[in-house]
Amino acid sequence: MAVSHVSVSGGGGGAVQVTMCGDATNWDENAYRERLLKEREIQTRTVFRTAWAPSPRNPNPHSLVVASSDGSIASYSIPSCISNLKSNTDANAARLLAEPDCFFQGHDGPAYDVKFYGDGEDVLLLSCGDDGWIRGWRWKELANSNSAVSSQGNNIKPILDLANPQHKGPWGALSPIPENNAIAVNSQGGSVFSASGDSCAYCWDVETGKVKMVFKGHLDYLHCIVARNSSNQIITGSEDRTARIWDCKSGKCIKVIDPVKDLNLKGSVSWVGCVALDASESWLACSSGRNISLWNLPASECLSRISTRASVQDMLFDSNQILAVGADPLLNRFDMNGAILSQIQCAPASAFSVSLHPAGVVAVGGYGCLVDVISQFGSHMCTFHCKCI
Repeated sequence: MAVSHVSVSGGGGGAVQVTMCGDATNWDENAYRERLLKEREIQTRTVFRTAWAPSPRNPNPHSLVVASSDGSIASYSIPSCISNLKSNTDANAARLLAEPDCFFQGHDGPAYDVKFYGDGEDVLLLSCGDDGWIRGWRWKELANSNSAVSSQGNNIKPILDLANPQHKGPWGALSPIPENNAIAVNSQGGSVFSASGDSCAYCWDVETGKVKMVFKGHLDYLHCIVARNSSNQIITGSEDRTARIWDCKSGKCIKVIDPVKDLNLKGSVSWVGCVALDASESWLACSSGRNISLWNLPASECLSRISTRASVQDMLFDSNQILAVGADPLLNRFDMNGAILSQIQCAPASAFSVSLHPAGVVAVGGYGCLVDVISQFGSHMCTFHCKCI
């Protein structure tokens, strides 16, 4: 062992001798650098979407699917996470590095969204990402996978591969495949919809894997999309600061929602980052920066406006209430008039996803690859770091 002596001047003018012990002969600079980079990468990874897996035979929340910025798709058993957290002997360990039940590379680049398509034994798990692909896997096979989860994940091949069209430029050159920022589904209609980076929304036929309809009209790329299946419509939100309602039969835009104009917003106004429909598909919540506008679709008018502390990055309806998360560590609950009902501190410093289980349990995912699972009563059931590739 190498021993070094360092003299440090004390406040009274004397010297204080400090002995430092360490084996410098076996120091691995590359390994140290890789470890630091890995730790930094883990800290800056982000959960972009969470989705509760369907569990018709089990009314309690069981599996949570997570899409992350490294392109991974993972499934976590919430009961196992809770059990492991309770059995952790370290009293200071408030966050668990969870081991997934299923874990694989879904996309080259960030995975932005996951949705479940269909029901029964034929449920598909769909995902989309920055690489411009929509991919689908049989959920039954993923849930029953007995393959060991390695550091690189399971080697699971999708049964559905849909790539956004490439646009032709001068001399026949093809553009890069535009990214997919969000997807929506219509299982009865056999359709998957995507919000794309080329300012278009696409309707895909799941059986044939072909594009059935292209929705053109936005002036900038799309952030979000929801399907209003009862009216055979979709609703998109864009960087151009508008939301649009589209007819899926004709592909035409039937209404443009402009929060800046309709709400007379002034100052720094952001794009439409997320949209949400209630269960009746009669109410639409539309975010624009730190504002949420609530629209009654049958009446075609905005009935209330909600102001938030930070930019809203995801939201959903819970009966007659709205759950919203954004660029601060809070889970906000509002009533339909915009009054704050509750604010719960959550683990991610910036949250990008909120998902609600039928039992009332909420999952919030975001920066640091953190997921916070919160009960219907507002207590934290577990908080965990997701595995990285």
